[in-house]
Amino acid sequence: MKTYFLKLLNYDQFANKAILKSIIDAGEPEPAVKLMAHLLAAQQIWLNRCKGLPAIGGALWPDWKADTFEKLIDDNHTVWIDYINGLSEADFQNIIPYKNSRGDSYENQLEDVLAHLINHGTHHRAQIGQQLKFAGAEKLPLTDYIFYIR
Repeated sequence: MKTYFLKLLNYDQFANKAILKSIIDAGEPEPAVKLMAHLLAAQQIWLNRCKGLPAIGGALWPDWKADTFEKLIDDNHTVWIDYINGLSEADFQNIIPYKNSRGDSYENQLEDVLAHLINHGTHHRAQIGQQLKFAGAEKLPLTDYIFYIR
């Protein structure tokens, strides 16, 4: 389980950097920047939930600028990798209690939260790609997982 999620997190970093380059190349269209800021903020929120830490301050849709994203991508990747490396195989079955942004309480297994984290990034990168096309981008990066592992 640990090796699997480490591989997915490495893929996530690769795909985030690839789509960031396209955001910058397209002139940083606002909808794409907003989606990327949300993707990165959500990674931080989920990490705190997994660690049982209080919710971080700030918005789920922060007003971050594209020139801060590369560092955020790398910082988020580092803390997630460190977190996963500190887990035992049994830890992936742990129940993670948390509250969503509306204050509703939920509990999910860690392995399901991690699957969500990766899928959430993929979902929003697809939306970013669409926004980049709307902004005139002719070519998008190859961010499919299978492309990454080839």
